[in-house]
Amino acid sequence: MTNLRDLARRFHALHTPGRPLLLPNAWDTASARIIEDAGAAAIATTSAGVAWDLGTADGDRLEGAAALAQVARIASAVGVPVTADIEGGYAADADGVAATVRAVLDAGAVGVNIEDGLRPADEHVRRITAARAAADAAEVPLFVNARIDVYLAGIGTEADRLDETLRRAADCVAAGADGIFVPGVVDPGTVEALAKGIDAPLNVMAGPGAPDAAELGRRGAARVSVGSGIAQAAHAVVRRAAAELLETGTYTALTDGEDYGRLNALMGERRSDR
Repeated sequence: MTNLRDLARRFHALHTPGRPLLLPNAWDTASARIIEDAGAAAIATTSAGVAWDLGTADGDRLEGAAALAQVARIASAVGVPVTADIEGGYAADADGVAATVRAVLDAGAVGVNIEDGLRPADEHVRRITAARAAADAAEVPLFVNARIDVYLAGIGTEADRLDETLRRAADCVAAGADGIFVPGVVDPGTVEALAKGIDAPLNVMAGPGAPDAAELGRRGAARVSVGSGIAQAAHAVVRRAAAELLETGTYTALTDGEDYGRLNALMGERRSDR
């Protein structure tokens, strides 16, 4: 566990409000190695991308064992810290979340996202508490990122959303969360209000149309990830290329593809070479 502890400490140190950790999200070993080769200091998995890669819809439909096997493949393929999106914990209750966290550590990841799915706040807190206790028992400073879906689901008025998110965030931090993830928010003023009101690093999920990472950092974000965005973009290339070939017999969608030799060499590297 020594190397895992070191990776976990490295991952914690990357979270600095104002200088956000930029986390491209991977879904398989190839995407993870490409992201690492591009210069990422750490890698996050995307539960949606992993589910799609394994032929399953997103939304707590993938079996935890299958998801964590993919996390293990990703973690073993790279030399940077990996944080795993484990949806609601792949479990029916807090005890199950603790078991999932132990499996995450066995897989080689040093962080987790645990989403509330708008469960009752006290139930989400129990899951965060269980995750923290399991990691502490393993003596690994796992980064527990508590996801709060109030904005993503569009619940209530703007003021109500802010108040409810801050309330849930405070409960999660008290339960042992190291960071708070609020998807569905990119408005600079709201990001700033969240960052000021939460006593933990704030994770924002960005994409086309959102302010750039520098602006989100100026507003207080400590972490910017892109969720399933890269996976969606990659799959869009597959669709365009297939449609073009089948409909017109041409190949322009393949322009600017990754160089075969470079990609093959990257995939052939051993982790010890990295």
